[in-house]
Amino acid sequence: MEQWKERTSLLFGEDKMKRLSAAHVLIVGVGGVGSYTAELLCRAGVGRLTLVDGDTIQPSNINRQLPALHSTVGREKVEVVGERLKQINPDVELNLLPLFIKDEAIAELFDRSAYDFVVDAIDTLSPKCFLIIEAFKRDIPIVSSMGAGAKSDITQVGFNDIWKCVNCKLSRAVRKRLFKIMGERKKLPVVYSKEMPNPEAIILIENEQNKKSTCGTVSYMPAVFGCFLAEYVIKQI
Repeated sequence: MEQWKERTSLLFGEDKMKRLSAAHVLIVGVGGVGSYTAELLCRAGVGRLTLVDGDTIQPSNINRQLPALHSTVGREKVEVVGERLKQINPDVELNLLPLFIKDEAIAELFDRSAYDFVVDAIDTLSPKCFLIIEAFKRDIPIVSSMGAGAKSDITQVGFNDIWKCVNCKLSRAVRKRLFKIMGERKKLPVVYSKEMPNPEAIILIENEQNKKSTCGTVSYMPAVFGCFLAEYVIKQI
């Protein structure tokens, strides 16, 4: 066992560490939530990660996103996260895809490789729903992040089935879209906050694809969501 993995191995044992090392996890979205998930999976010893995000780092990301520094503004998020993960585990296998996945391209993403688990950290509705549906079709385990914006109480963050979430506008929109397309309520594990969103922290926006509003955020909330996602994936594997 490599020295940097010793503490995790002490907790989980060598057999479980081998499972993590052999696992391939797809993470779509490596912003505020997904970047923390990716790092925590890497530090736990997950051996192969495919990271998908077509966005570049903007100054507005610095308050909450792991790869966002003044020195990285303008660079692709997947590239910066990938460099960081290689510093953690030089042997991790990375597939970095700087892509905005659209509905019709999601099947192609799944055709690229065999994944043991999918993490949905997308913040726009249409690609989020189609990613979930494609994972369902292929019987690949998936866990999804709901909205962390306009919320600040980490004690109200937890897991739930998406059909049982409350006080979460994104989960309502996702439920509506999933049922419209699938015609059934298929169980979907999600990380969400039951805290009532602060209405003063939400503003309407225009000219952004799949987004009608943006929310105020604080440094720790996306990180907490990322921690919950990583825990779920690690324990399931």
